[in-house]
Amino acid sequence: MNQKCLQEKQLVWGSEEYNTQLLYFTSSSLSADDKRIYMICDSQGSPNVIVKDLETGEIRQLSQNTEGCLKSYVYFNGNPEKGLGKASVCLDAERDIVYYIQGNDICKVGMDGQIQILNQIPSGQMTAFSHVSRDGNLLCIPTTDGRCLDYDPETEGYGLDQRPIYDIDGRVQEEHLNSYLHVYDTHTGEELKRVTVPDCWITHVQFHPKDPDKIMYNHEWASFDCGIRRMWLYDGKNHIRLRTPSGERRADDWVCHEMWSDDGNYVIYHGALAGGPAFVGRLDIRSMEYSEIPLPSEYNAYGHFTMDHEGNLVCDGYFKFPDEIKKVRENSTDNGPDPHKKDGEYISVQKVDWEKKEITWIPLCRHESDWLGQDAHPHAIYNHKGDRVYFSSRNTAKVKVYCADVKNS
Repeated sequence: MNQKCLQEKQLVWGSEEYNTQLLYFTSSSLSADDKRIYMICDSQGSPNVIVKDLETGEIRQLSQNTEGCLKSYVYFNGNPEKGLGKASVCLDAERDIVYYIQGNDICKVGMDGQIQILNQIPSGQMTAFSHVSRDGNLLCIPTTDGRCLDYDPETEGYGLDQRPIYDIDGRVQEEHLNSYLHVYDTHTGEELKRVTVPDCWITHVQFHPKDPDKIMYNHEWASFDCGIRRMWLYDGKNHIRLRTPSGERRADDWVCHEMWSDDGNYVIYHGALAGGPAFVGRLDIRSMEYSEIPLPSEYNAYGHFTMDHEGNLVCDGYFKFPDEIKKVRENSTDNGPDPHKKDGEYISVQKVDWEKKEITWIPLCRHESDWLGQDAHPHAIYNHKGDRVYFSSRNTAKVKVYCADVKNS
């Protein structure tokens, strides 16, 4: 394998005048027929949700934000209770409906551009990444007591995103702050459920693909026991830990970026064994059996794995060519709990045999993103057909959206 196999990435949308990025990877950015792509773009000054028709090239702005970016998880230096919640934007791909937070308003908008306010975020709460159920009937928004991010980014923040100098999960534990799973009816806006999760900072939520009574959620940036505190399932009654210590699985491992398989039978995640290599894992939710595959020791560049409808993975990090010398990157956001530097260069596809614990890596292209800040994380996703991947990248001045073709064999 050599670098001659790489294709050139294809620009989908973007300019050196403004930033454009995909929606967060727990939501598709593509309509179910792959004819439209939904993105966040600040071409008008403030970030807004746009949709591009991939056949005609037509661009349509769906949100009407003029107040900048809302302060929330990972957008630490945003505006309190004002602006678009960039982390909140999620797509109902089957129905071409986008949900997002504008200030304190929970909003819904379709292709006609008619914005409907469904409800409001409770006072004193901090939001994060949201999720809509596959049937389109429910919206889950996680919030945490606002004290978790009660600080002045100018004097108490650091790094490119001005995240707080204190340990956020440490504050949550010490002050016994709560998170909440808010579930809303997407038609009426009624809050159907509010589940309190004590001593917890939830930033990611995902409905089970076939049973929306079940919600997978996380403990973000766990200050201790990250290997077993990260992934949880609320089954409508109980809170179930999804990675338990046993054998090579330890509390002091690092685990991140969980996602459902299409059928809801598996949870895919990745991480690093304590003092050991990176790995990608799969949990059979029916039997609670684990398959965790260690990656080669030289595959130490932080990345994310997502999955197509057939179970193939795509990743924006980890991979490198044999004997390749990596570029040295200055990365002011390389300060989270993960043990890997954010210097991945490639978009690659993985064919995984979970029983044999074997992975075939197929590099597609260089993304060359500088990884400086959340918006420049590539977060590669498949289209629904599985023959193309889309990703964000800042390889010059601004973040843009690109794609690369996948040859199925």
